[in-house]
Amino acid sequence: MAKKVEVFGKGCARCKQTIKIMETAIKELGVDAVVEKVEDINEIVSRGIVATPAIAVDGKIVLTGKIPTLEEAKEILMQN
Repeated sequence: MAKKVEVFGKGCARCKQTIKIMETAIKELGVDAVVEKVEDINEIVSRGIVATPAIAVDGKIVLTGKIPTLEEAKEILMQN
């Protein structure tokens, strides 16, 4: 079953960069995962996120308020 990777943010450049990094990490690792962007502010707030970009893997928030490096993104995918 594919991992669900959610990237939370309002569509700013930082959020778009985070999506690209996560997609690159998925491709390089060969992980079965899909990336979804979540731009709805009500959804972001209801998940307890106060700083974007934020990343969740299979519903678990794993990073908030920063753009991950490619290595950090790979680590997130391997650990979750």
